[in-house]
Amino acid sequence: MAPEDAKGVTTGAVRSVAVVGGGVSGLAAAYKLKSNGLRVTVFEAEGRAGGKIRSGSQEGLIWDEGANTMTESEEEVKQLLNDTGLREKQQYPILQNKRYIVRDGVPELFMILLEPLLWRNSRGRGKSLRVSTENSEERFGSVIIGAIRSKLSGKRKGNKVNELPGKTRSRRGSFSFRGGMQTLIDTLCGEIGSENLKLNTEVLSLACNIDGNTSFPDWRISIASDRDNQRDHLKDWSFDAIIMTAPLCNVQEMKFTRRGMPFMLDFLPKVTYMPLSVLITSFRKDDVKKPLEGFGVLVPSKEQESGLKTLGTLFSSMMFPDRAPSDQYLYTTFIGGSRNRDLAGASPEELKKIVLSDLHKLLGIDGQPKFIKHVYWRNAFPLYGLDYSSVIEAIDKMEQRNHRDGLSVGKVIASGYKAADRVISYLNASVKQETT
Repeated sequence: MAPEDAKGVTTGAVRSVAVVGGGVSGLAAAYKLKSNGLRVTVFEAEGRAGGKIRSGSQEGLIWDEGANTMTESEEEVKQLLNDTGLREKQQYPILQNKRYIVRDGVPELFMILLEPLLWRNSRGRGKSLRVSTENSEERFGSVIIGAIRSKLSGKRKGNKVNELPGKTRSRRGSFSFRGGMQTLIDTLCGEIGSENLKLNTEVLSLACNIDGNTSFPDWRISIASDRDNQRDHLKDWSFDAIIMTAPLCNVQEMKFTRRGMPFMLDFLPKVTYMPLSVLITSFRKDDVKKPLEGFGVLVPSKEQESGLKTLGTLFSSMMFPDRAPSDQYLYTTFIGGSRNRDLAGASPEELKKIVLSDLHKLLGIDGQPKFIKHVYWRNAFPLYGLDYSSVIEAIDKMEQRNHRDGLSVGKVIASGYKAADRVISYLNASVKQETT
């Protein structure tokens, strides 16, 4: 029997693994696999890796167009930060505990007391607003509520901060990185290696074949890649294992076969994807009459009666002062979700009017923005049907829980790591069986 190396992967012929989907879950899985001595290839249909984690910069501004922060509540995240050097690039927002919710058209300071969300009015009225996990997205939108909820995720296990033995002590609360969340993606891509990232490459089909000499299958995938506007159809690749991290809507378009017979995906749930528009704006500080210090402001659906149409706004430069020049404020505003699906796809000019109107009411902003950028996510996040619980186990086999676990970057990283661990165990078992 071949000996095992220090990282727990059985030595011998180098095993190959395909990761379908180059979002943060797929990148985390690929990094873990490569760190354990496996040959990894990541297939991503888009021209860039990272999925909905994307940062931009211009004229002294730094912004995030998808996830703005993450936490390290999961042990896998702590390990990743320590192993890749990302720990040194962490950036924690100032004023961690100041968040606002709009009531009767006015932002009020509030505190999240426990999960599911429980908000208490900070003005001492003695009223509490309990929002269940089932309707929180309807009231606030998953992206903005996820950003706010992340602030206290480090407090769920008491006051002690979890630490890895011999590693740097981690802080509670959410964080980003110098340069934005894109730093996480760039670091993972650098560790994986550009030669192992196949961008602009769509996976069309997967086939599982079992050789008569072994009980372990051979996996083959067919791809179509765009290079220099030339589409290369049906190029086949062979692997010892495959990890699927692509969104369900993409998986359902692929063809699967097992032993030459079609493998139907009718067990997968019906998923509706919610659209979202993100507007990044900057203003001269002199034009913001009522600046609020803190993380951001949530706008409940009831506040539409007050003429407010946005889901909420993150105070980007309040959290991270280096994200804007000293004479400007930078804001990130969300529109759409299940509350206003059609509004998410409105024209940039209409969205600009809506955002400026809401920011004027909430922050007293007058004048035009010095900078504005519109980002539209057609499939921003999934909204599952009522039968979702009956297919949890099936989804775990087909997709590494990106959507089941919600929008948390940390949970997605953890699911990628766990998928890699299962593949490592599977491949080790196959080698042991072949050598006995």
